[in-house]
Amino acid sequence: MTSDTTESIDTAAGPARVTWHPAKKPRLVLAVGHGAGGGIEARDLRALAAALPAHGVSVALVEQPWRVAGKKLAPAPKTLDVGWRGIWPALAAPGLPVISGGRSAGARVACRTATELGAHAVLALAFPLHPPGKPEKSRADELLGTGVPTLVVQGGNDPFGRPQEFPEGAYDLIEVPHGDHGFAVPKRAETTREQALELITEGVAKWVGSLG
Repeated sequence: MTSDTTESIDTAAGPARVTWHPAKKPRLVLAVGHGAGGGIEARDLRALAAALPAHGVSVALVEQPWRVAGKKLAPAPKTLDVGWRGIWPALAAPGLPVISGGRSAGARVACRTATELGAHAVLALAFPLHPPGKPEKSRADELLGTGVPTLVVQGGNDPFGRPQEFPEGAYDLIEVPHGDHGFAVPKRAETTREQALELITEGVAKWVGSLG
């Protein structure tokens, strides 16, 4: 498989798309889905796709059917799960353990389906713990119910849930200082955008290396 190989996959929710960034000698696959407000061009997803193949991890950037169809609004969570299930056989096709991941809404999908699909682990980028300003509407149960090793990467100023708001549980958490929901940091912050992305990629690579 060559770099940036893209394949279309039919799912019960419509055609999805996977762009592969393969490692030369892969030992794992990291599949990451996008959020409800953007696609695989997100800075953190691109950074992971560029960095992790050197660590023996093939990265699959997954576009949900609604994005492939050109729609602007994501469908209901159940439909997102249907799309992810339909993509999974292609992700598992290389015969390697698959880390199920995503950012925001994609992280919720990965958490909800991890046990069912046999994911090796879960990577939750910018997990939306609650809607902004509504901490009472917690989605912690999704995160706490993955049943597999889980890493959360969260911006320190994420309005969907700051790191200190997360409940105790059997997961690891990396904080991106001053980061918002897209891991952007203010110009006045001590951490630059480049440093924030480096913190994410190095933290994920270290975590992946710790997985059995």
